[in-house]
Amino acid sequence: MQSRTPPGAEPGPTRAELDSRLSAELASVVAGARRRAVRDGDRQIDTAHLLHSLLETDPEVRGVFENGAQVVRLLGYLVQRSIGYGLQWQGTVEDSGAVPVVGSVKEAGWSPAALSAMDVALERAESREEPRALGMDLLAGLTADPECRAVEVLGRAGVDVEVLLRRVEAGCRPYT
Repeated sequence: MQSRTPPGAEPGPTRAELDSRLSAELASVVAGARRRAVRDGDRQIDTAHLLHSLLETDPEVRGVFENGAQVVRLLGYLVQRSIGYGLQWQGTVEDSGAVPVVGSVKEAGWSPAALSAMDVALERAESREEPRALGMDLLAGLTADPECRAVEVLGRAGVDVEVLLRRVEAGCRPYT
């Protein structure tokens, strides 16, 4: 007998289990991204939703960008996604295929690229032997996939992703 569960929709950690592995700030980011996806009529939380919420919520993340003007430009592109160039994303699944989905976080409503970014964030926290991932961990996860929507937005705003990643690596502090 074949399974009726579509690939990628296998049961996994509950929202509470995931939230227990995130800092309070990062849990707020995920909640904001979820609200934004619903409000925009998107089927899934994607990496652009996560980047948008991360920039709005986490001052430490905003601090790794070159300057405030770069953050403002990024937020401008992200706001436009529902009224401008982001319309081509509506109703589509974000899966660049550039980074394989590891699958430790399987929650309905997440794009494969967003799952991969969250997996990277959780792995970074584990590598520091910390119980919770930070916003900087998620930013590193978002930049790990050069084909994801978040990296597309970063590029359109003139952000050099390699330079950004070096700044993230230099600025990531242990969870306290």
